[in-house]
Amino acid sequence: MRAAINTEYGPPEVVRVRQVPDPEPAGGEVLVRVHTTTVNRTDCAYRAAHPWFMRALTGLRAPRRTVLGTEYAGEVIGVGEGAVDLTVGDQVFGYNEGRFGAHAELLAVPEDSMIARIPSNVDVKMAAASTEGAHYARSSIRRAGVRAGNRVLVIGATGGIGSAAVQLLAHLGARVNVVCAAEHAEMVRGLGAETVIDRFTEDITARPERYDVVVDAVGKSTFAACRPILLPGGRYVSSELGPGGQNLPLAALGAVGTKMPGRLAAARRVVFPYPEEGQHVAEEIAGLLASGAFSPVIDREYGLDEIVEAYRYVETGEKVGSVLIRM
Repeated sequence: MRAAINTEYGPPEVVRVRQVPDPEPAGGEVLVRVHTTTVNRTDCAYRAAHPWFMRALTGLRAPRRTVLGTEYAGEVIGVGEGAVDLTVGDQVFGYNEGRFGAHAELLAVPEDSMIARIPSNVDVKMAAASTEGAHYARSSIRRAGVRAGNRVLVIGATGGIGSAAVQLLAHLGARVNVVCAAEHAEMVRGLGAETVIDRFTEDITARPERYDVVVDAVGKSTFAACRPILLPGGRYVSSELGPGGQNLPLAALGAVGTKMPGRLAAARRVVFPYPEEGQHVAEEIAGLLASGAFSPVIDREYGLDEIVEAYRYVETGEKVGSVLIRM
């Protein structure tokens, strides 16, 4: 099969399309012919080993997983022994962070992983682009304890995670406010945003609004910068670790504070969105897709042979929604 491989860490140019052996489904796995995948921020981070301490998990000198790709949609063409839920011919989509392998024509994944059948009314490209953004947005929203009626600010509302967060928050009944470029205001309002703040001309801390939750979907802010716009007891959640990895210890301190009476319990705090995965998450996303409550935003599409160009574009930080790779 053809696959995009990288045998060293580095810029997009370390990725090459090569012929590699076909995978075989092990026990409890299914073999998927990938029709569409994506290049996203997760792929970029693992390809470059950034931040540096990721190498402890991915390989100190060189990547252990040489075929990246987390999101995929395609058709089951083989079933390993013991796989009983999915069958040959099923149209499926899923997310495969850690194991990776979606930047290839064939992918073997456990059938109890984050995989589900594509709803009959959902296009395969939309399904392929639905998992990374939705499952990270879902984790942030749940970890922050967002409820209907809460005022939420989403920073970076046009990316894969941000655009998913806006839709999931609106579906939940939250009052959604966003920060993005003014040129995308109409689009994000269509996703469910009430108020759009231009990231180039407005200072969010100078505005009078205060929020129950701030969701930084691009990791460009800090808790210190956003604390003044949080209501008492407000929560800050980011898709990134923050400068110096500060969001982890701040979240730990916040968790301690919530168990104490008085002023500490009402303090503004950081929460960290440890992602939840599993088949039930993919099935939940499938339901949102089928109902129309969530529809991923597609920026552009590349062929597999253009994957280096796709990486370059994603790393500009200017993509809107998802970048597809067709097989």
